[in-house]
Amino acid sequence: MAESEGLTHTMNELIDSPGGQIVRDARDFLISRIKFIVGIFLLGIIIGFPLTKSVISWLINPSRLPDDVSIIVVSPVEYILLQFNVATSLGAFLVMIYLFVEICHKGVKNESVKKRIAELNFKPPSFGPTIIITILSVLFLAFAGLLYSWDFLTPMILQYLTDDAQSSGLATEWKLSSYVGFIVSLALASIIGFQSPVATLLILRLGIFSRAQIKGYRKHIWFTSFILGAFLSPPDPLSLFLVALPVVVLFEISLILDSLTRSE
Repeated sequence: MAESEGLTHTMNELIDSPGGQIVRDARDFLISRIKFIVGIFLLGIIIGFPLTKSVISWLINPSRLPDDVSIIVVSPVEYILLQFNVATSLGAFLVMIYLFVEICHKGVKNESVKKRIAELNFKPPSFGPTIIITILSVLFLAFAGLLYSWDFLTPMILQYLTDDAQSSGLATEWKLSSYVGFIVSLALASIIGFQSPVATLLILRLGIFSRAQIKGYRKHIWFTSFILGAFLSPPDPLSLFLVALPVVVLFEISLILDSLTRSE
């Protein structure tokens, strides 16, 4: 009985804390905007579905495939399901953008968020050159990651996998959904991985960790990069290495950039 009362008391303390208030406010916000969020999601599907045929046709163009490779459909509904998956991904992406904008616009004005920031003695940057440069850097690095994936990573890995299979006497016929998923996985992994300089510099400039502390965990960060590369990239060693390597290189560049632009 006493343990139950203690647990109830602890739960009430968590709910009444600034962190608990933030979670409750977020829940209330999502409930109040659920119809709008669903509307954005459906709008993304409506916009995206008619475009999926053009996107898929562009991806399977013979000029983008290695020699002696053909794309096949193995079930009657595979193509329509792939179109639906692409369209729902667009809808989810639009919802994420909307929620991100709402968090940036209203989050710092929320009383519970203000209390939590005060507890942590954290000073978030005000809107100005720093925020603008950060947003532009995120967009630039995302575009650079996409180019890296499309112009270098994807052709190299597809050619390597094709040659490996054909050298064993196997016919290279790829399932449509698997092929598109492979390309999208590499693109997303590269886009996310190329954000490492922004994340590193923000951590340093906001004072969350010092440069000496981050350098002390350099090996752990390298190892984590390869672990994340294994989760984000297709399941082959070459993809893992080529996804994780730019993350490590860009992380080291960000440390050099930080040391050149300010003292410890």
